[in-house]
Amino acid sequence: MTRLMAEIIFLVGVFGWGAIRIPHEVKNKRKNRIHVSAVDRRERVLLLISLTGLGIVPITYCLTARFGLLRFADYGFSPAQAWAGAAVFAAALALFLATHRQLGRNWSQTLELREGHTLVTHGVYRLVRHPMYSAFFLWALAQLLLLQNWIVGPAGFVGFGLLYAFRIGREEAMMHEAFGADYAAYAARTRRIIPYLY
Repeated sequence: MTRLMAEIIFLVGVFGWGAIRIPHEVKNKRKNRIHVSAVDRRERVLLLISLTGLGIVPITYCLTARFGLLRFADYGFSPAQAWAGAAVFAAALALFLATHRQLGRNWSQTLELREGHTLVTHGVYRLVRHPMYSAFFLWALAQLLLLQNWIVGPAGFVGFGLLYAFRIGREEAMMHEAFGADYAAYAARTRRIIPYLY
């Protein structure tokens, strides 16, 4: 494994992410109307921050290698660390695909509930309430391991971590309001993003 190969693996992972998400997003927007939305300026800013850390910064870094953008912050390359990053990205993609399939028409990119929204508690949702967030944190970990740069590596954790920190409370409140006692019981028996821990 070389630094260039690690960057290519990262870009392939991002492409795979899009291959999972974009068709799902197009289908949902066309067929499922929004019933409740909490999308506001704060939510849009958080999405932009997350996109910057998980997408704009690392993709720019990978695609501008020959210009040396942000290369001053590279540190000694570890092939073993990069291979671990590739494995983590594969796990992130598998979890991401599972969450999209299991959510089906209930999926939304942001704080929205669809008409006829149902509470999903099967599949990976048996283990955690927010496996999509788990998948994004796995992406951030893969980025840290693959892109061995003091700025680019942790940018995913910073960007997505901020979105998570400022959104999760609002999302849980929305679910409690929509599903009441059913969601309270579900929340009591599951963790947020790490099975049995958190």
